[in-house]
Amino acid sequence: MITPAGTSSMGIQGITEGDIADYLANSPGFFERHAELLGSVQLTSPHGQRAVSLQERQMEMLRDKIKGLEHKIIEMIRHGQDNMAVADRLHRWTRALMLTSNAADLPDVLVQELLDQFLIPQGAIRVWGAAEAFAALPFAQPVSEDLRSFATSLVTPYCGVNAGFEAVGWLPDASAARSITMIALREASSPGAFGLLLLASPDPTRYTADMGTDFLERIGETASAALSRLLPAA
Repeated sequence: MITPAGTSSMGIQGITEGDIADYLANSPGFFERHAELLGSVQLTSPHGQRAVSLQERQMEMLRDKIKGLEHKIIEMIRHGQDNMAVADRLHRWTRALMLTSNAADLPDVLVQELLDQFLIPQGAIRVWGAAEAFAALPFAQPVSEDLRSFATSLVTPYCGVNAGFEAVGWLPDASAARSITMIALREASSPGAFGLLLLASPDPTRYTADMGTDFLERIGETASAALSRLLPAA
């Protein structure tokens, strides 16, 4: 349609699509007064080039919205199931620690149960400053002062690549450790670390620098509480 210069394609000067949309949004009675328009308006369907009525287009939009909500619900259910599975594993690990009556067995039980419950390929642990009765056991073997200082400096667990850390040498197969996490063991009343828990995987993406550490911190707190039985009485 040919229109005069300066006018819209509707022939009314200065009126834009936004103006029309604002008018309709603020005039709820318009379609009551012109109900016949609802049946005659034709829109292009997003599922092809066919024309559909306004009502059909609204139904398609609602179906798409419902599908999106269904996907979100399924995702929420999956995350809930995953969280429940992790909680069950953590419960079994904690229970195993509580059932270990012999304090000398705690480090081995702690590490082995973590490996079994969470399908971790390798792990190791060291406790320094343990009571004299445990001095000859593998977990109480000496470590360097540098490693002690490093453990104390860990505000959160270290997660990342194996950069040749001293602790990796505790593993049965150090060469297979592509990514690791190191978790400091601490007494609640002392800022210094009294030990270090090491977990390792051949998968370089299992432990990464940008991963969340909240769960690993809870592991460290529980492990520290359990292993405090190895320390000399105050």
